[in-house]
Amino acid sequence: FPNFSASSVHSRANPRTKDTFIVLNQMHTAGVIGRYAIGGAVGATFYLEPVATMDVDVFVLLSQASTSPLLTLGPVYDYLLPRGFKAEGEYLIIGDWPVQFLLPAGSLEEEAITEAVAQQVDGVSVWVMTAEHLTAIALKTGGAKDYARILQFIETGVLDVARLNAIL
Repeated sequence: FPNFSASSVHSRANPRTKDTFIVLNQMHTAGVIGRYAIGGAVGATFYLEPVATMDVDVFVLLSQASTSPLLTLGPVYDYLLPRGFKAEGEYLIIGDWPVQFLLPAGSLEEEAITEAVAQQVDGVSVWVMTAEHLTAIALKTGGAKDYARILQFIETGVLDVARLNAIL
């Protein structure tokens, strides 16, 4: 995949991010997904300086009740593929962006989705994880890029430390 600059999230000249968020909102309205939240590097760009990223991490709650104990992203694929979107590996390409749909791994991610804040990108609303939830998830994930992002959150002063402590 091409290396997209996360700064393009806020660029009026770049329609692909806006288009991605429009599709996410359409999926939510259609009942394909429940609440969602942008996480990872793209989510962090709402609080920090942009970094290069290859994909958009979208954490989703499924809105459709399942009779199976296994959670599946089948409804997401069933919605997008017939509409001409492509699957490439673990990604679905929406608006030229590789999008990774992620189900919450536990209560931290569920809380991050339900407490996400609405942001605007070129007039389109999008749900974004709070800086504190992004930091807590980065601590949990524990990769080198995650630790670098945590340091950025601390150095920029955007974290509410009391809120972060409560989440942790």
